[in-house]
Amino acid sequence: MAKTEVRIDKWIWAVRIFKTRTIAADACKKGRVMIGDVIAKPSRMVKVGDVVSVRKPPVTYSFKVLALTENRLGAKLVPEYMENVTPQSQLDLLDVVRISGFIDRRKGLGRPTKREGRELSRFTDSMYDTDGWDFDFDEDFFDEEAES
Repeated sequence: MAKTEVRIDKWIWAVRIFKTRTIAADACKKGRVMIGDVIAKPSRMVKVGDVVSVRKPPVTYSFKVLALTENRLGAKLVPEYMENVTPQSQLDLLDVVRISGFIDRRKGLGRPTKREGRELSRFTDSMYDTDGWDFDFDEDFFDEEAES
């Protein structure tokens, strides 16, 4: 007999949205998984026809449930169980992040790559480019201030 409902953490793991069921359950606990517009706990049941939203910064993906499964699927079978209905605006946001070359690295973790160092150097040089600016200070002005 076919199941009419499956736990959300099992389903999002089975259709390969997350690599492990533990990661899927943690995402639910952190409020990153929604069914409709309601945040879903790991034990929440999902039915055929539900729209599941998964926030994986910077994008919120949306999937329509076409069929239910509790067992991990091969990648070729996934389209039979879910349909990606992510809005184009979210996919465009992903492209912008990819094109910008942004690397999601928390402050202090690792060194910049050689390329990042060159880009940073070019950026800072352009910020402090002195074309049209006169940074020669009048030393007499500072001497007069010190004497007063």
